[in-house]
Amino acid sequence: MRVVISGATGFIGRALCRALFADYEVVALSRNPGRAAHVVGDYARVVPWDAQRPQDWAECVEGARAIVNLAGENVASGRWTTARKQRIRQSRTQGAHAILDAVRAATNKPAVVVQASAIGYYGSQGDEVLDESAPAGTGFLAEVCREAESVAAGFDATGVRCVIIRTGVVLGTDGGALPRLTKPFRFYAGGWIGSGRQWFSWIALADEIRAIRFLMETEGLTGAFNLTAPHPVTMKEFSRTLGATLHRPAWATVPGFAARLIFGQVADEMLLASQRVLPRRLTQAGFSFQYPEAKNALATIMTGEETNESC
Repeated sequence: MRVVISGATGFIGRALCRALFADYEVVALSRNPGRAAHVVGDYARVVPWDAQRPQDWAECVEGARAIVNLAGENVASGRWTTARKQRIRQSRTQGAHAILDAVRAATNKPAVVVQASAIGYYGSQGDEVLDESAPAGTGFLAEVCREAESVAAGFDATGVRCVIIRTGVVLGTDGGALPRLTKPFRFYAGGWIGSGRQWFSWIALADEIRAIRFLMETEGLTGAFNLTAPHPVTMKEFSRTLGATLHRPAWATVPGFAARLIFGQVADEMLLASQRVLPRRLTQAGFSFQYPEAKNALATIMTGEETNESC
């Protein structure tokens, strides 16, 4: 059984390849096959990926057990210039369109498509509790998520089951946000940005991978699912928990205006945004989190004891 993963060299994609290779034939679609072969090693067969040239990889779609589309430019790696915002938007919508076209053309269609989105879909909503029934918010990230999800809605007409994963901040030590959040604490300068009252919806990498596999393998599950731990925390609480885990104080704060000067729009939509997101549909479907609380998750992750069975 074949699982095709686009964005396989990213933080989540690498872990997903490792988790699936023992049970599936894993195919990694990549724009840089040489780098991908080095990154995923023996965990996947690398196939060149170009959204404009599906003829180079479309045969991988035929009869696949699943397609997991994680492709997209990193939204947190720098300021959002006009050109970069365009690349972010296109990297998600074009990739989703390419996979949709390949599925439409397939004679033997895949069983399921898992399409990546993010909790940025909801925008910043203060203290409001957000489950999958909450409407899309406003802002650039909300627009990008909404556009990618609208493309994914086209899978319904093909008869292929489609799951949309709205992922929160994924915590792990070899990528994502946690290494950047941890660095100031190493120099006794840890703290939070803004008031610290904004809600921070997170998920351990191990649970992210387990949830993707659960949604991929559980027949009948369709539509949007929030991939966040069931207990979101405020940024201040998260920072204090991280500091306690590292045996460092959490005292330094960066005012909101300073964050805006440094990061521009990224500050308002990512660093200062408040998103109190719950994984209601995921838990109702029977998924059980290994790391539901930030304290235990951080203690396990930072000591390197996070289970490798799923990531």
